[in-house]
Amino acid sequence: MRKEASSNALNEKKINASCGMGYALSLIGGRWKSNILWRLLIDGKLRYNELRRLIPGISERMLVSQLREMEADKLVLRIVYPEVPPRVEYELTELGQSMRSMLQSISDWGEMHRQVTREN
Repeated sequence: MRKEASSNALNEKKINASCGMGYALSLIGGRWKSNILWRLLIDGKLRYNELRRLIPGISERMLVSQLREMEADKLVLRIVYPEVPPRVEYELTELGQSMRSMLQSISDWGEMHRQVTREN
């Protein structure tokens, strides 16, 4: 965690306020967010354990943390059903769904250039 008043945090806020790309990357940046978003785009509404199974290598702590951040950013909706035992599902909000074409373009670019990089 970093302090809200640190120069790093203040610079990030300035970039996000003045640069659309910086803002978008701050929402999907990191190792796992794009994977989580992509799974929810492809599979729709998923339970926590389904998400964890579909994203190999992610720890419980990291999945919870990333889901909470994306929920705070209004990209993911957490739905709690009043059952015993409790059932929780996650789905993309309208804002999260609006990232489909951007994420598809990033994925296509990565697939194309990943092969080129491996060949060199």
